[in-house]
Amino acid sequence: MTEDKPEVAPAADGTPTPPIPDTAEAPETAAATTGTAPADAPAAPMLDKKKSIILGVIGLVFIVLIFWKVIPTIGSYSEALTALQNMGWPAAVVIVIAVLIYLGVYGFPFMAAVPGLRYWQGQQINQAAFAISNGVPAGGAVGLAVQYGMLASFKISPAASTSAIAVVGLWSVFVTLGFPILGVGALILGGADGGAYIAVALIGFAVLAAAVTLLILVVRSATLARKLAQMANHVVAFFGKWIKSLRGKDLVPAVLSFRETIYDLVVKRWMWITLAQCGVFLTQFLILYVCLRGVEGWSNDGTSVLIAFGAFAVSQVGLMIPITPGGVGTVDAFMIAILTNFGTSDGAATAADLVWRASSFVPQILLGVLALVLWYRQAGRTFAATKPVEATPAA
Repeated sequence: MTEDKPEVAPAADGTPTPPIPDTAEAPETAAATTGTAPADAPAAPMLDKKKSIILGVIGLVFIVLIFWKVIPTIGSYSEALTALQNMGWPAAVVIVIAVLIYLGVYGFPFMAAVPGLRYWQGQQINQAAFAISNGVPAGGAVGLAVQYGMLASFKISPAASTSAIAVVGLWSVFVTLGFPILGVGALILGGADGGAYIAVALIGFAVLAAAVTLLILVVRSATLARKLAQMANHVVAFFGKWIKSLRGKDLVPAVLSFRETIYDLVVKRWMWITLAQCGVFLTQFLILYVCLRGVEGWSNDGTSVLIAFGAFAVSQVGLMIPITPGGVGTVDAFMIAILTNFGTSDGAATAADLVWRASSFVPQILLGVLALVLWYRQAGRTFAATKPVEATPAA
């Protein structure tokens, strides 16, 4: 994937943009630009209050309906309460250990995407963004702005920040689409009839394969990237007959700019970013599995690890339904339904899901708030120290 160097689109004023350095350099080349801090931190966009309230109310309504009406039809809250009461303290200790492992791994994706970034800095970025995106209605844009601001305060250049945020987000989508495919395979290997979910796996595989193929083609060659953008222009022009906002759109500059942004990082760091994102997914599954075995009883026969993994992985398609933050409710309903469909008792499936949701969400929200508070205090001193001193007029 390293044949052509990125072709850079000209600036808005027509001035050609200098080409980026040759990518045959060491992987740490990208980090070389991270040593200079921007003059000012990126300004966080203001939330549209009306839109935020509407989206927040819609999300809350869906969450209430799912937990009030949907989950009781596939699980049992009363049986879940009984299962939780029978769970001993050793099981609770194992769950706490699993949560700590998951929280520890959560700091690695940005470390993988930004060479030279320290572990605690990676934790702050990811945890703070999680707290904002999942705790504030329509908080995704603010979460991105906070990530930019944090990277700026850590003396990461704007170019490196943009590429890291884009690639980490892109890889998160890839993992969300890819693991359900493995989940269906796990259900079949676990002795279950996974035929009902094969369609989900095939759709996910098709979307993932298309996305990865397009990414490889765009990154591999600037010529291919331009041709793909020109082909996309024809599609946009066709829909532009009915959609006014699409008329006159030219995707070539945007695609070439996107390629320039992520080229170096994808070519040199894709493996580490993949491992980090897979680690986040697998450690979150670990929490669910120990919750499930905890309520079932470790000394008793219970749900196999393959069935549990299949249910967890396939249920993650609920994250692609953007009606609630973090898939709250949608993922839970899918997970409980799959577990009970493959033999897990209603009470154990419901209890395990509720414990998993609480133990994987609440600590992260609290840690994210703590990360924001600590960063805010440190960032004020950092930006104050880098602010240029105004010259004193001569007497």
